[in-house]
Amino acid sequence: MDFATIIGLFLAVGAVVGGFNLEGGTLEAIFLTAPLLIVIGGTLGATIVTTSMRTVQQVPVYLKVAFFGQYHSFNKAIDTIVHLAEKARREGILGLEPELKAIADPFFRKAMQLVIDGTEITVLREILETEISYIEERHKRGIVFFQKAGGFAPTLGILGTVLGLVHTLGSTSDASKMASAIAAAFIATLWGVGLANLFFLPVSDKLRMRHEEEMSYLELIMEGMVAIQSGENPRNIRTRLLSFVAPHNRRDRD
Repeated sequence: MDFATIIGLFLAVGAVVGGFNLEGGTLEAIFLTAPLLIVIGGTLGATIVTTSMRTVQQVPVYLKVAFFGQYHSFNKAIDTIVHLAEKARREGILGLEPELKAIADPFFRKAMQLVIDGTEITVLREILETEISYIEERHKRGIVFFQKAGGFAPTLGILGTVLGLVHTLGSTSDASKMASAIAAAFIATLWGVGLANLFFLPVSDKLRMRHEEEMSYLELIMEGMVAIQSGENPRNIRTRLLSFVAPHNRRDRD
């Protein structure tokens, strides 16, 4: 579980709700059916129009990535690649085949299998770059989905408020009732702006961060496997791959 995401959402929502309560507001005044229906339903509907059903079906997966994610240990990957490079120098490329069973990451396994199969270096890099580009495209669909939802939500909130005001001003003659009805109409704007800035846009940015981290991880693996296929010295491979890791996080074992 990503505690930064959980803590951040609780802090943001708690600050807004807590401030509202301190001003004398009540939660019952916020949870009104009509504004929720207009904002949530309208936002999801407008966002779905801009994408495909395949992307919509993947929304639970995107949320799982944002809230739980997958930790990539760059140092561990470097240690593994250097170990493979050392074994390849001692036993040859075919000596890496028994190591395949210990590799859980699908991309890593594919790259390693290509190396074992004797794939030419240029072709190896081309295949892995193509794989990375398709992974990147899949990630961007989730990022854009929540980004667009964050753009639509405030607009749907304003639309809900306008509809509420039209109904209020057109059907209410009692001034005391009109004031409360106008206040209720602005709940739609509250939900639109709140969902955009407290959920949709933060989730989009979190997915973008996960994406950038995974792209760096995949590029590290690609460079490492290409270096092994090129027969580079394991020490040089470690030195090159450590450039993917921030200096204060590097673990140089040489």
